[in-house]
Amino acid sequence: MIRIVNSYVQTIPNVRFAGIQYGDEDRVNGGFGEQWGEWFQSNRFEALEALINEEFKSSYEDAEAYIGMMRYKDGEPFQYWIGMFLPENAQIPSGYNFIDIPEAKIGACWLHGPEHELYCNEEKCADKLKQDGLELMQDEEGAWWFFERYVCPRFTEKDEEGQVILDICHYVK
Repeated sequence: MIRIVNSYVQTIPNVRFAGIQYGDEDRVNGGFGEQWGEWFQSNRFEALEALINEEFKSSYEDAEAYIGMMRYKDGEPFQYWIGMFLPENAQIPSGYNFIDIPEAKIGACWLHGPEHELYCNEEKCADKLKQDGLELMQDEEGAWWFFERYVCPRFTEKDEEGQVILDICHYVK
């Protein structure tokens, strides 16, 4: 069973999110796990990790995490991006796309449970943030942006119960 074990507001500085965009047509068995596997097999994160300097690492907690960024708007194709937040002026390597994101506040929820049960709980986390008194934010086009944040060792090392923590983050006002 999954549970939210922490929720808080965090400010993220101006960043350049770099990655590769996928859509519903790219899902395998309902998710994007196959694409994540391809990223690790192809060492795609290495080119992005090389762009993270010490100043950026210290600019906010969990700056070095892998990100599963999502964009949702009624009537438009769903977007799922795999990538990382980088310094705002990072030169993006060939083969990656990017989105410049201004300084923003996020509501972060830590979901604890068996890894396979943690995915697709963005709404549960949104509800928790609303209960905490936060208002979720849409972009200027009316789309919702939110992301999975894979933080080591929270996500990579199982606890004594064989469970991990996945961060789900929503942009908030």
